[in-house]
Amino acid sequence: MRQEYPAEKGLSRGDLAADWHTQFVGWFADAVAYGLPEPNAMVVATADPAARPSARTVLLKAHDGRGLVFYTNYESRKGVEALTNPYASLLFPWFAMHRQVIVCGRVEPVDRAETEEYFAARPHGSQLGAWASPQSRVLADRAELDAGYAAATARFATGPVPAPPHWGGLRVVPDTVEFWQGRASRLHDRLRYRRTEDGSWTVERLAP
Repeated sequence: MRQEYPAEKGLSRGDLAADWHTQFVGWFADAVAYGLPEPNAMVVATADPAARPSARTVLLKAHDGRGLVFYTNYESRKGVEALTNPYASLLFPWFAMHRQVIVCGRVEPVDRAETEEYFAARPHGSQLGAWASPQSRVLADRAELDAGYAAATARFATGPVPAPPHWGGLRVVPDTVEFWQGRASRLHDRLRYRRTEDGSWTVERLAP
């Protein structure tokens, strides 16, 4: 199942934008133009206070120079871990393009107003689902989840669905952002933006 990557496609320091976010915007646009399914899908890795890791796939919902945002139930496993041990890693696995982006940094909740604005734009069914699902908790069966959805549907039958108080956005504020380009003979290009102690950024090449 091993695949050899093209020799001619590479990534040099001269190819990079001046800052990590501009570079990410460019690569993300490439992923969308390529036609990747759900190019905003990313693996989020967190760890509990005992350093036991967990990972799952979520969707990127916003990004700017401050960081990258996803939304979740704060009482879910990832929500509890990200708020208790506020560091995370994100991975965009754009395999078809022989590219990856890896982000590591601290986690912070987004402003409540930002959460409510995003929640109001979600499909109605997804809004109800946020109220219905006790995310990451053990269920007796599917019927329990369906009953929760029915209860939420009845509760908000006559008006808009507000954002649950236990639900909101998490922003990963990068300390490092790595852009990975596959190359022949497994000699991949790995260029990383790294935040220094004085808050400025440096770019460094990593061995594959």
